[in-house]
Amino acid sequence: MLVRDCMTTPPVTIQPHVSLREALERMHEHRFRRLPVVDDQDRLVGIVSERDLLYASPPPAGLLDGVELEELLSELPVAEIMTRDVITTTPATFVEEAARLMADNKIGGLPVVDENNRVLGVITETDLFKAFIEIYRAGHAGLYLSLRLRQRPGLMADLSKAILGLGDDIVAITSSYDDQAGEYRLVVKGQDIDKDRVVHLLESLGNHVTEAYEL
Repeated sequence: MLVRDCMTTPPVTIQPHVSLREALERMHEHRFRRLPVVDDQDRLVGIVSERDLLYASPPPAGLLDGVELEELLSELPVAEIMTRDVITTTPATFVEEAARLMADNKIGGLPVVDENNRVLGVITETDLFKAFIEIYRAGHAGLYLSLRLRQRPGLMADLSKAILGLGDDIVAITSSYDDQAGEYRLVVKGQDIDKDRVVHLLESLGNHVTEAYEL
C-alpha cells in the first residue's frame, strides 16, 4: 500500500503570518495535532504542532504579566515558532517506509509533498492504523495462521505457490525476519477455508505452524 492510498487529503494548512491563537483554533476545529505551514503557492515552509503552540516561549520574566503576556503570545505568528526543517514523504512512498520515518524520528505525522514541494496531504499515526486494519482485514471473520520458517533459497516463492494453490480465499500474507534466529515469521489470513487442510499442507512442506485460530 502506498501513502497516497491512505493519506488525509485535502490537507489543512496555514500560512506563516497566522497567529498562534488562530492556528490552535484550526487544529481543534479539524481535530489535528499538527499543521503544515505553506507559502502562497502551497509550498511547504514549515510545520507547527499543538505542543509547539501550547509551549511557546514567553518573553523574559518581568517584562509583561497576566493578560498582557497571554495576549502577546496568542497573537505571535506561527513563523516565529514553526519547525523549518520538515521531514516529508511522497504519495508514491510505501506506507511501511513512512511508518519507519515516523518511528525513527519520533513524530506523529508527515506532510506529503509533490516534486515541487507542494503539500498534497498528511499521513498520521491514525492513517497508518487504518492502513494496518485494511491490510489484515481486521474486523472480518477469518482464519489466522502463524508460521516460523528457516531461511533457504526459494522459500517465499514455494510457500506462496503452495498457499495460492489451495484455491481458497487468502486475503493477507505478511512476513518479518528474525535476524538472530535466522527465521521468517509469517501470518496468513484466509476466509472460508478449511483449517485442518491448510495446516496439514503447510506442515507437510516442512513449515512449522505455531498458531492456528479463527476469529
